Amino acid sequence: MYRKPAGLLSVTWPLLTDLVLGLTVGLAGLWLASQESDAAAAAFTLANHVQASLFLLFRIVSMGVSVVITQNLGSGNHASAHDTARAALGASTWLGLFSGIIVALWPGSLLLALNAPSDVLPLAVPFLRILAIALALDALNATMGAVMRAHMHTRDTLLNMAIMHSLHLTVCLLLMYGAGPIQAMGLAGFAIAAAVSRMFAVVFHLFLWRWRLHLIPQIRDWWQVKWELLTPVLHIGLPGAAENIAYRLALLSTVAMVAHMGTDALAEHGYTMQIMFFILVFSLSVGFGSEILVGHLIGARALHKAHRLVVKSVRLGLLVSFGMALVAVLCGHWALSFFTSDLRIIEVCIQLLWITVLLEPGRALNLIVINALRATGDARFPVIAGTASMIFVMSGGSWLLGVHFELGLPGIWIAYTLDEWTRGLIMCARWWGRGWIPAARRTHRRLIQQREH
Repeated sequence: MYRKPAGLLSVTWPLLTDLVLGLTVGLAGLWLASQESDAAAAAFTLANHVQASLFLLFRIVSMGVSVVITQNLGSGNHASAHDTARAALGASTWLGLFSGIIVALWPGSLLLALNAPSDVLPLAVPFLRILAIALALDALNATMGAVMRAHMHTRDTLLNMAIMHSLHLTVCLLLMYGAGPIQAMGLAGFAIAAAVSRMFAVVFHLFLWRWRLHLIPQIRDWWQVKWELLTPVLHIGLPGAAENIAYRLALLSTVAMVAHMGTDALAEHGYTMQIMFFILVFSLSVGFGSEILVGHLIGARALHKAHRLVVKSVRLGLLVSFGMALVAVLCGHWALSFFTSDLRIIEVCIQLLWITVLLEPGRALNLIVINALRATGDARFPVIAGTASMIFVMSGGSWLLGVHFELGLPGIWIAYTLDEWTRGLIMCARWWGRGWIPAARRTHRRLIQQREH
């Protein structure tokens, strides 16, 4: 049964909670690694950068399927929404296997590409190899969760993720430190726990699909790739994922610069990033929530309502992101003391957090508006404009300020800030200039053709 889109906050808070839970597990893993050594923390950071980069491949499907299903539901075409979900499942299986095999076979090469220090590499390689299993399962969870959220079942998805993260933490503590006959495994224990929890989430998603959506995948749905159904998904997902991949590659290029500065710099970067992630999750959740609601509104041809929703989302995102950044920098010393007792490292991290106060409002503009543009079907412009900024402002600016002018990590953080504001203002110009209207009209024509067939 079609459900009328809810309000922005009712959609956003489960997404926000889900993201915070995920970050909490990552933060706990980083803290546990830091108790062993700064080298172990750096290994954890580098391995997770690799995992997060490959996870972007899954966004090709999950991002596209979310938008296409919300548009179909908005127009009342439930059969097409279910067919799209089945097709996305098969595509996710192959993407997950592809990514997992790459990580399992060549973890050392991936880490060396990031200039992994010699004392970090022996710790990161086995950790990353085991993470390959969790990565393959993440592909399925990303798509199945996106389908649930597109149907407005954000709370059910939150329940699944809450149980998954709780299971991960419980098993992680047991395996990393050992108990009874179980020997302490260190970082490998975190990776094994991740695989176990992801398998549980896939099974629970199947239950939710059957219970909430009355959607039961057939055996062939797990491996068949139905290109005719995936075409509109890829039309949204490929440019969207390309934009995310471009960002990740640009970020990895800066991480490689940081790694060249030494283990301490890499640890400082990792600690600050973990705190910054807790700031950006609000903008990200508002962006995801706006994408879901705008997709429904575009499918229902309510363009004026979609515009008003984006204006409201931007105001909320700017206000809260700035406030949360201030709270983070004021609590910085206390938070960082959980990771390290090195006062010099803490001092550098605090400098980076002050720069983050300027960075986060720009990120809020970028994340919220770019997701709204994608929901209308306007997927190509963001990747073209965004990639140019990432190459020249983020990556090029990081080298210029951080390496050439020897400003170090603060120089790289300034480049991050300039990039977020550049992309955010470009996306705002596109939205307020009504550049997305032609894409919305093309979406309407496609939905009408689907109903006729």
